Amino acid sequence: MANPDSTLSLVEKIGKKIPDPVIIFMFLLVFCFVLTAAIGGLTFETQNPGGGVTTHVIKSMADAENVRWLFDNALLQNWLAFGNGVLGVILIVMLGVGVAEYSGLLTAVIKKLGTKLPDRMLAPAIVFLGIMSSIATDAGYLVLIPLAGLLYAGLGKNPLIGMAAAFAGVSAGFSANLIPATPIDVILGMNAQVFAESQGVPFERADGTALTPATMHYYFIFASTFLLAGLGAWVTAKFVAPKLEKMDYVVPEDMHLEDFDVTDAEKRGLKASFWGLLVSLGIIAFLGWGPLASFTDPETGRTVTPLLNNVILLIAMVFIIVGAAFGYASKKFTNLMDVVNAMVGQMNTMGYILVLTFFCYNFLGLLSYSGLGTYVTYIGASALQAMGLQEFPILLIIGFVITTAIINLFVGGLTSKWMLLGPIFIPMLYAVNPNMTPDLVTAAYRVADSSTNIITPMMSYAGVILAFMRKYKPDLSFGDMILMMVPYSVVFLIAWTAMLIGFFTLGIPLGF
Repeated sequence: MANPDSTLSLVEKIGKKIPDPVIIFMFLLVFCFVLTAAIGGLTFETQNPGGGVTTHVIKSMADAENVRWLFDNALLQNWLAFGNGVLGVILIVMLGVGVAEYSGLLTAVIKKLGTKLPDRMLAPAIVFLGIMSSIATDAGYLVLIPLAGLLYAGLGKNPLIGMAAAFAGVSAGFSANLIPATPIDVILGMNAQVFAESQGVPFERADGTALTPATMHYYFIFASTFLLAGLGAWVTAKFVAPKLEKMDYVVPEDMHLEDFDVTDAEKRGLKASFWGLLVSLGIIAFLGWGPLASFTDPETGRTVTPLLNNVILLIAMVFIIVGAAFGYASKKFTNLMDVVNAMVGQMNTMGYILVLTFFCYNFLGLLSYSGLGTYVTYIGASALQAMGLQEFPILLIIGFVITTAIINLFVGGLTSKWMLLGPIFIPMLYAVNPNMTPDLVTAAYRVADSSTNIITPMMSYAGVILAFMRKYKPDLSFGDMILMMVPYSVVFLIAWTAMLIGFFTLGIPLGF
């Protein structure tokens, strides 16, 4: 049998050889510029939805007028205003989450719920809390996982059992949640809309219903939350616990359950945040029945839904109000400037996103303007059709899931991978089969990316989790940890993909 540590070492070495996504987009921008100069004037034909043929011509970006276009549009049109301001939408959501996270609200909620769990509900509840904690990843990784270990130790069980369950929920269940319009929903949904519309793909469900980027997967991720929580508990009881119960472990003398008790200040904050939640929901109800109520456009006859159109701003408002209420009551915030600093602190973590999107969106702008993106889609779709896959959409879904899952072993970062894969596969798979709509392809990406997070050394928190686990098992290797998590990854990937195929086959909308 192959040594798991050596296999993981190979994966890690390959992963480290792959440049950072920002570097990749820099290279792609230059490469595509040169490529258009070489093949500029090339014509090709695609079939349009009406049955006719459209002729495309690739523009040479080296021509003077096209170079001027690059410079004229680099800052505003191709970056800040790309996709009708998708970058701004992402930032505004992060402002709201920043207030809730920096106030200590999310950490306090995890501690409050985690320490009140009955023994028999421990595993499913820990996986569930892990999934829900993906709204603020640091709280899940840095609070829930060590807390789960301590809870199991207090019950006389191997702490690694609880930590494995928590890790599965936080990381493998990253794309599931009960809360709509989370940051990940916004990032995936808004960019999916951009990728689709830039190449003429309707941003609609298969039945022609327009998609709302931030909530287009809500029904699917809502159901996924309970599916993964149940599966996580089952894997823990069936595979992980029986193996780890035979393993020796130690409990450090300086670790005590009271280290994770909710403080009096946090209790005051939680009470205040409850009232803050009621106030924010009341505001949304007022807006929904008042200024943001749905109405029929007299010119088009279509129903306009201002409340849903502004759901991202409303969710951000809820996080700000609830987080501020917690912060003031717990004395974490003493004045309005503390709230502002929480927002600023969250924005400090967005610097990489700004750099990534500048090069990525300019690259995508070049692809769209030059016609090169349409050409890549044409070539890929032609290849898939030549294999006869246009008649088998389920195989297309499975193939894309497997492709993404494998790539995730070597390239970390959900957003950066989506920027690389989304522009290619959303138009390509739709061109092969119109049932492969943007929401379906994006959902398949979510399933694959999340499920293999826990078995790749490229995951950013992998080393942190190993350090936590080594407090109880000092000789635990990286390979041991990954092998511990393999059952979760395999079961999640298979069952989650099957549920997505079930939604597709039965024609159940993925969201609203």
